Amino acid sequence: MLKKQKMRRLKIGVFSFIILYLMIASSLYFFQEKIIFRPTILPQNYTYNFSTNFEELFLKSEDGAIINALHFKAENPKGVILYFHGNMGDLSRWGKITEFFVELNYDVFVMDYRTYGKSTGTLSEAAFYTDAEMCYNYVLKQYNESEITIYGRSLGTGIATYLSANKTPKQLILETPYYSLTDVAKRRFSIFYTDKALRYNFPSHTFIQQVNCPISIFHGTKDNVIPYESGKKLFDCAPTNNKSFYTIKGGKHNNLIEFEAYYKQIKNILKQI
Repeated sequence: MLKKQKMRRLKIGVFSFIILYLMIASSLYFFQEKIIFRPTILPQNYTYNFSTNFEELFLKSEDGAIINALHFKAENPKGVILYFHGNMGDLSRWGKITEFFVELNYDVFVMDYRTYGKSTGTLSEAAFYTDAEMCYNYVLKQYNESEITIYGRSLGTGIATYLSANKTPKQLILETPYYSLTDVAKRRFSIFYTDKALRYNFPSHTFIQQVNCPISIFHGTKDNVIPYESGKKLFDCAPTNNKSFYTIKGGKHNNLIEFEAYYKQIKNILKQI
């Protein structure tokens, strides 16, 4: 009798684990957009306030989505940085972050992805790419390609790498990048991961093999969002001889700008233009 009770409890435990596993795995699949993308929404009449000169823009995509963007203007620009931001917040936050580059005498163009800030439209991986190309083409009307630096941070590194693979900018700079989004998912949710679990891949490791411009990558050793190893693996895929990887010792995911090593190297890279 005792043995039967133990077996029964064991079966109930296994069954409960399977149910819990399936519930969590299903949640990760069906709610992955809410896990990956963390936008904040701004009212359409929101007024941006920055310390540097800027223009607010609304670009309309072919499918009718409206992309809100900011174009910061330096007094004597050395070029323009087309900046693709991370997965959290909106332009009220990212505008302040990108002002750093205006202080280094660069114009900056930064967009909010669909559903972020004032931007509208339906999210999809393809839409990220087409919206990025739309912004690149807009910038190209005012600058030569030899003046365009593409900069990606976190989520935006996959978009920036895709764009650099299909265009010919002056250079590509990546801050805390990933080998692919699926690579990050494998590391963070290994017990629940399957090859078809993600609807968003952002295969930077594939794109970077087609990039012909100089590539600079920054990654912190204590990044607990996108592992340092994922960024290093991406760097190893880059075929160009003109590439550099900068290890920020002790750097986390959102604080590289606080390190002298980052500040010094980014200034040196941009001064070379």
